[in-house]
Amino acid sequence: MKGGRINSCWLGDIVAELGAHWRPDNCFTHLVHSLAASENPPRPGVPGALHTRGLFNRAVTGKMAYPPTISAYYKFRQIEEEAAQLYCLGGNKQHGSLVNFMSLRIQQELHEYPPEQQEDAARIMFGLAHILSARCASDTALLRADHSCCFMNMPGGDVRVPLGLIATLAPILRQIPEGVIRYCKPVSSIYWGTSQKAGHRAIVCACDGEEFPADYVITTVSLGVLGCNAGRLFCPTLSAAKIDAMRCLGYGYCNKIFLEYCRPFWFWHKGDLNFNYQNNELSCQSNWTKGITAIEMVPNSNHVICVWVAGEEAMAMECMSDKDVAEDVTDVMRCSSGNQCLPYPVTVLRSRWISDPFFCGSYSYEVECTGGEAQRTLACPLPGPDSPIPPILLFAGEATVPGHFATVAGARISGIREAERIVQLTIRYKGPPIPVECQASRQQATATQI
Repeated sequence: MKGGRINSCWLGDIVAELGAHWRPDNCFTHLVHSLAASENPPRPGVPGALHTRGLFNRAVTGKMAYPPTISAYYKFRQIEEEAAQLYCLGGNKQHGSLVNFMSLRIQQELHEYPPEQQEDAARIMFGLAHILSARCASDTALLRADHSCCFMNMPGGDVRVPLGLIATLAPILRQIPEGVIRYCKPVSSIYWGTSQKAGHRAIVCACDGEEFPADYVITTVSLGVLGCNAGRLFCPTLSAAKIDAMRCLGYGYCNKIFLEYCRPFWFWHKGDLNFNYQNNELSCQSNWTKGITAIEMVPNSNHVICVWVAGEEAMAMECMSDKDVAEDVTDVMRCSSGNQCLPYPVTVLRSRWISDPFFCGSYSYEVECTGGEAQRTLACPLPGPDSPIPPILLFAGEATVPGHFATVAGARISGIREAERIVQLTIRYKGPPIPVECQASRQQATATQI
């Protein structure tokens, strides 16, 4: 999640993942697990998280009756599977927005419940639909119903690294010579192709005026940054096909808030909180807390909980002070659990991906169902395969990998893909490709000799 980016921070007794989020599973086939285990093999005795037992709550009156909640839960999963099947149908048929599709199906299923169970069943199913917004980091009203199944699971499932996902970078960074990577160098412009200077295939200009000549430029900025800065960052500008591909992809809003407590949280409450609102309740809420999709216990910690916020409310939350955020979340938990003794946290740690100019959002999703064509077009190098000039601009990142967008695995796959591309081009040309000016000079000299 979070666009495949890694941002691990120590908080109390755990490593808080403000970026990508992982759950503990037995995932020895997972490529990220293998990368972490290559240097730090899994240690025996590291406890896994307990199986989460979600507690369904009414927004006002507390816990719901058991039988209707189980039935409504499985009914919703059936509706979710139907939405997934729409993607498998193929073709260009549009099925409307995901929220409209699910709302219609939920209303149909509610007629099958006795009148006294309909309200609780509605809260469960509409609440689970609300949680979907955290997956796409945006409003489900903006998604096509076909989008639901355009994501492919990695072999082995999710994996959690005990020392944080930052530990997966250690074996890579230790193999890179010191001083090779330049940090804190914002880029102002990239000249390539017909705009290159002094015979170089590309020139990368930093904001401080320093210039870096290059044979290849791999662009790994987020889709949000690329969409906001494509016009001024590249000279010449990107192709129309790439601009159109970006329009087919959305870049959603999602943030996480970690709250640390002085005493174990289970002292006051056991289990996660799943919030189940009806549509009219969501529309009546005026502050950012209506974007809260889940409040979870953090694995292997008794003192820290994680709050997920999605949609426009995630952006509004970034403007709040830590004190206001702590008070608002506590009010929500007290109302949902019915326990007015829940204390305020002692520490607040949260992400601000939307206002960060180097990210401009959380992670990508498909606005229009293109069957992965938008991601493939975004990944296509420039100049394209039809050009006599070897590629100069290469594109990597989670938004360029069909089926694996919004994941660390997808980001890594894209990086390996572009590295392999450069290796193959180097083999083909027996070194760096000749710049266009030099190539033209050689051709002119050859013609003169003839």
